[in-house]
Amino acid sequence: MPQPALLAISHGTSSPTGQAAVAALVDAVARRLPGVMVRLGHVDVQQPDVAASLDAIPEGTPVVIVPLLLSAGYHVRVDLIQQSAGRDDVVIAPALGPDPRLVDALLARLEPLGLSPDDALVLAVAGSSDDRANEDCREIGRMLGARLDRDVTVGFLAAADPRVDVAVADAAARAGRVVVVDYLLAPGYFHDLAVRLAAGAPVAPPLLGDDEPPAALVDIVVDRYNEAAK
Repeated sequence: MPQPALLAISHGTSSPTGQAAVAALVDAVARRLPGVMVRLGHVDVQQPDVAASLDAIPEGTPVVIVPLLLSAGYHVRVDLIQQSAGRDDVVIAPALGPDPRLVDALLARLEPLGLSPDDALVLAVAGSSDDRANEDCREIGRMLGARLDRDVTVGFLAAADPRVDVAVADAAARAGRVVVVDYLLAPGYFHDLAVRLAAGAPVAPPLLGDDEPPAALVDIVVDRYNEAAK
């Protein structure tokens, strides 16, 4: 059987910075897997979409789809299954999170903000209509809190409560400074919204930016592929 191709599927974004950040992650994954065909597609906003991405992979080549999504919501549980249904040699790997290595990446983003013991911390997440995805994000909040030995409030940018602005206001009533950390893959609409809803509180950037992709994220994508390709 041929070596399975790795089709990394991102949400998609209209942000050029976000597009470049996700592409850099996939390039880093490809360097780690020199014998594997690695391609990037998108479930929304950008092209190529899932169907076009699969069509571009030669027939007879098995495919592992690795969702570049931090939690298993509608896109993972419904969209990817429906959009890959016409091909029977496709395996869909789990979402990237929750995974303790994502906490490592969050801590690296927080470090420049100089978090003090008296600061309140809000984890800003996109939010989903599927509460299983929201629970994945809450689990990351619990893992981050355990690593820092402090409470972490999860605030949602859409679809669930408490919203980020409410979480920030509540935290500000209890602490001198509120710090918001983005649990988002890359810059784009949701990061811009998090900055607005933070109401002046410092916001740690998404996991991907214009710097080198975190080794932890590359490792997770490679591991999701290897586990599904067995």
